[in-house]
Amino acid sequence: MTRVLGLKTEVDAVLGAVAPLGLAAAAGATSLVIDLDPNGPSYPGERSLAEVVAEGPRRVELTPTAGSVAVLRNGGVDWHAAAETVERLAATWPAIVLRVPPGNANLPWPVIPVVPLLPGVLATGRSRPAVWQKTDRGQRPPGPGPALPPLRRATLVSLLELRYLPARRWVHSWQAVWELPWP
Repeated sequence: MTRVLGLKTEVDAVLGAVAPLGLAAAAGATSLVIDLDPNGPSYPGERSLAEVVAEGPRRVELTPTAGSVAVLRNGGVDWHAAAETVERLAATWPAIVLRVPPGNANLPWPVIPVVPLLPGVLATGRSRPAVWQKTDRGQRPPGPGPALPPLRRATLVSLLELRYLPARRWVHSWQAVWELPWP
């Protein structure tokens, strides 16, 4: 059964770009990151989600390579137009991570907030379940959900260059997200 999880990060664009990659790398299987944000990062790849929606998925996109993480950048299509394509891809991929645009998207899949634990006046008042990103300041999460260790520079660079290092502590800590029953 395919597990589809969305991640949404409101206040940190860098965390918003790497969090889906970390969750996908921690899936323990072949996984696909799909960017549902028309203004998302320019992830590398042969085709964009907009092209896959317009032309239909190719066999190579429906046949995952075992043990790999693939990324489908957005290309300018909104999630409503892409929903049917996401479902087609979900039928063949073991794990899919959706990078969800800021705001309330009301997706038909679980969407998990990723919240940086910032100090002082930037601290979050959120108390609902989330994935909490610790910083070097060691704040405690104000609500339920897994707390990720601080994201180290080497891990950040590896993820942004799409070189996945599942042995890294930060990537490994994402495994707990797959195991929780998100609404």
